[in-house]
Amino acid sequence: MHYKLTAPLVGAALVATGASAHDSGIRADGHAPIGVMGDHMHEAGEVMFSYRYMNMQMEGSRDGTDELSPETIVTTVANPFFGTPGQPPTLRVVPTEMTMQMHMFGMMYAPTDWLTLMAMASYVDKSMDHITFQGGMGTTVLGGFTTESSGFGDTRVGGLIGLYDDEIHHVHFNAGLSIPTGSITEDDDVLAPTGDRPTLRLPYPMQLGSGTVDLMPGMTYTGKSGKFGWGAQAIGTVRLGRNSESYSLGDGFEATAWGSYSPWPWISFSGRVKGSSLGQIDGQDPLIVAPVQTADPDNQGGQQIFMLGGINLVGQEGFLRNQRLAVEVGLPVYRDLNGPQLETDLVVTVGYQIAF
Repeated sequence: MHYKLTAPLVGAALVATGASAHDSGIRADGHAPIGVMGDHMHEAGEVMFSYRYMNMQMEGSRDGTDELSPETIVTTVANPFFGTPGQPPTLRVVPTEMTMQMHMFGMMYAPTDWLTLMAMASYVDKSMDHITFQGGMGTTVLGGFTTESSGFGDTRVGGLIGLYDDEIHHVHFNAGLSIPTGSITEDDDVLAPTGDRPTLRLPYPMQLGSGTVDLMPGMTYTGKSGKFGWGAQAIGTVRLGRNSESYSLGDGFEATAWGSYSPWPWISFSGRVKGSSLGQIDGQDPLIVAPVQTADPDNQGGQQIFMLGGINLVGQEGFLRNQRLAVEVGLPVYRDLNGPQLETDLVVTVGYQIAF
């Protein structure tokens, strides 16, 4: 078996020789599950456009691995802003549900076999339901309210740099950068424990971006043999300083591994496990001050593990050739959160890709 090493220092001449991990035929398992970004490279001159829709559902609060009721939160969790005028000693507002919808528009272009450039823009729509308890102490419910925010999120750009390629195995380096195009100054009307309805700066989970330039380095490995495929990816997120509102989101790390089975070239089924870790917020937005858990910089991040299943479809001939449709559904199997904070219960990603 002949192997080849591909990297900028080696040059395109070596890339053009020997076996390639890219088949001349089109296979549904030629790409990773749709929830994995930056998983594959393209041959020189190829272009791919993609659209992904992600829906994330969150319900109920968790501190560490323990679930907490709203009544427990407002009677036992201290308000970190107590002492500020108008702030009660305990939390009095509790989020109960959150829905996040994200539309992601991507493009990939390969100027050479060893380098694939990529960019992705996103539009985000968030909604969070809350219960407000009367001011002071106790568990008397005053009412409920919903906050919403929507707009463009942060923009990701980067490159995939080929490191190794043979008939079975492929390895590349993910060089990513997140540009802070998403707003971090969203506001909305709320129901305060006093019964007032002021317009306030929304807490951190309801903002649309990080506000910082973020490095996103990583590594991706893929392999395939016969009707089976597999792969793994590790991606980090490193915040470069604080944003204009005096804070930075926590650094993050995500690792995932998957396997797939393709009974016919036009369809493949995948199973995937994903683990993630996100740190607490560094600093504080001086305008995010409220007796609600989402306003506390310490109640952010944690560790989670998800199991996901997916289907990839790809057109083989005619108009549908090189067009892909994919879906992936994920459920949590482990959550250890820096809480109290809302827990994620379901993630669904649907995507369409077309290559030229």
